[in-house]
Amino acid sequence: MSVFLGSPQVLPTRGVPTQGPLTDRFGRTATDLRISLTDKCNLRCTYCMPAEGMQWLPRESLLSASEVVRLAAIAVREFGVREIRLTGGEPLIRPDLEELVGALHERLPGLPISMTSNGIGLAARAQGLVDAGMTRVNVSLDTLCAETYRTLARRGKLTEALAGVAGAQQAGMSPVKLNAVLMRGINDHEAPELLRWALENSCDLRFIEQMPLDADHGWTRTDMVTAAEIRERLATQFDLSEDTAPRAGAPAEKYLVRALGGGPVLGTVGIIASVTEPFCEDCTRTRITAEGHVRSCLFSHHETDLMHLLREGASDDAVAQRWREAMWVKPRAHGMDHTGLDSGDYVQPDRSMSAIGG
Repeated sequence: MSVFLGSPQVLPTRGVPTQGPLTDRFGRTATDLRISLTDKCNLRCTYCMPAEGMQWLPRESLLSASEVVRLAAIAVREFGVREIRLTGGEPLIRPDLEELVGALHERLPGLPISMTSNGIGLAARAQGLVDAGMTRVNVSLDTLCAETYRTLARRGKLTEALAGVAGAQQAGMSPVKLNAVLMRGINDHEAPELLRWALENSCDLRFIEQMPLDADHGWTRTDMVTAAEIRERLATQFDLSEDTAPRAGAPAEKYLVRALGGGPVLGTVGIIASVTEPFCEDCTRTRITAEGHVRSCLFSHHETDLMHLLREGASDDAVAQRWREAMWVKPRAHGMDHTGLDSGDYVQPDRSMSAIGG
């Protein structure tokens, strides 16, 4: 079943593979699976969610732990998926998260299982998650200033977020990756400070351009802090040089970091420039939303429902084929080139990031 989240469109169906990996019409293969566990979050970040008024999915509409494990097993067995990341919303809201991770690890031993989180509550659960089989975590950390954190997240939870980072490290998750979104006039001046803190605390920092996926639909290109601007801000306190290691489909362009004037490499920093320097041609991701829909592109207006197949008793082969069909129609690019953005041709998806799953 296809779900159109905007104007209906005609999707090509000829040539869909009936076996093998998740490929699309442009030769890309998806090997990185991201599964959203919930659309709920305990923060209300301005670039993602409204201050209030979100309509949450009812619990019975969410993928159960066993359904998550089944989809993951299909992805690994049928498509050769090599990594699973659990997303949200906020995955830690799921009380059964440890049991879910344990079930994934038992069914798919050796497969890397990571999570994207805001870190709230992670300190108390990190060891249990590691014991269950989680290998790594990405924590959102946009600022080191408590007042700025409250402005961006609409919650005063910086201390808990930092404790989550420390707890993940103590539990052995390595490396802990930090995701930071810079907002013009709010925290964009903090880029060098965030990088210095990450280097001193053995974290891998990635700056992410603000994407037009906010629930308030207030995103503008003028307000977005671009990758070029991020590099300029970092260059005031660090020397950056391009990391020549293969990118291998990773969304972040990585840079080696040295002190001003040169010297030994202090670490690396990544910049994810989804808008101004898109990497669509190398995308390796396939996404499942919290209610079991395939989303071939983060910015798509089209989803394919797998939930009804799971709950109607369909075979794994039938689920896998519907998934192949969903990924076959993945667009060549998200359409956010300069012309599309400036002219208004690009249409923002109705669903916000929290409802899609990063």
